[in-house]
Amino acid sequence: MSDWPRRIYVVLGLGVLSFAFAPILVRWAGDVPGVAIAVWRTVTAAAVLVPVAAVRSRAEMRRFSSRDVLLIGAAGVFLGLHFIAWIESLSHTTVASASVLVTTSPIILAVLGYAVLGERLRRRTVLAIGVAVGGAGLIGWADAGTVALGQGALLGNALALSGALLVSVYLLIGRVVRQKVSWLAYVTPLYTVAALTALAAAILRGVPLLGYSWHFYALCVGLALGPQVLGHGSFNYALQHVPAAIVGMLALLEPVGASLLAYGLFGEVPPPASIVGMGGVLAAVAVVVWRREAEPEASADPAHSGAVARQDEA
Repeated sequence: MSDWPRRIYVVLGLGVLSFAFAPILVRWAGDVPGVAIAVWRTVTAAAVLVPVAAVRSRAEMRRFSSRDVLLIGAAGVFLGLHFIAWIESLSHTTVASASVLVTTSPIILAVLGYAVLGERLRRRTVLAIGVAVGGAGLIGWADAGTVALGQGALLGNALALSGALLVSVYLLIGRVVRQKVSWLAYVTPLYTVAALTALAAAILRGVPLLGYSWHFYALCVGLALGPQVLGHGSFNYALQHVPAAIVGMLALLEPVGASLLAYGLFGEVPPPASIVGMGGVLAAVAVVVWRREAEPEASADPAHSGAVARQDEA
């Protein structure tokens, strides 16, 4: 990692820190529909980037092929749905559980990489996936039995897992597109489509978007500038310089930081069984990302992934 540009360390460090604050900011928003938070978060992020991209990346975006437009549009829809699922999960389950479950995306990416890109799964990876599934199940069982959350935690954990699946598809698409599209030209339409997706969901569900306190809108601005522009933006930026496996591994610092912040700010202590489940999930994800880092990097273009698919199992 010594050949990374020095700015990458700062960018990733700030990105990871901003991710840790995301569930805390959502909790501070109070009893507000999660879709409303998702709308104002994504709309604000898009509004910040669109004027800059119009000046600096307009020519590049005009050269987008139909395939580029389709892929970026699909990634934006999945990202918007991810924000809705993840934010609403925090209304039903603990910060720690939601954060850990949503960061199981490296496990899901291993499966999608095999199914979509033809990347061969090794036996150690299959075992790690089994451990992660067991850990996720233990977290759901433990939270469902808590007095404070009750059976609603099952819904919250299901939403968090759905968020992990959605973000995995978004990242998988990003691996392909970012090979030839600059950071600003990619994230600006990406966040714009995510904002339109969240807005459409709010309209369909009849969720009010106006009339909230200034405190709510300030928190949405914080979510937009921090976890979205800085957090997701830093990871998308770093993919030009840092292997995707390492970027995914760094995302695992989110539940650690979020859990510590939730304990200090909310006094939220997960049940012992849930802590064991979190350990299992984190250990399994760590095995996968470190194993993938030890293997040759797969081509980001599905058309060139056949050689990886033919690797022998360990």
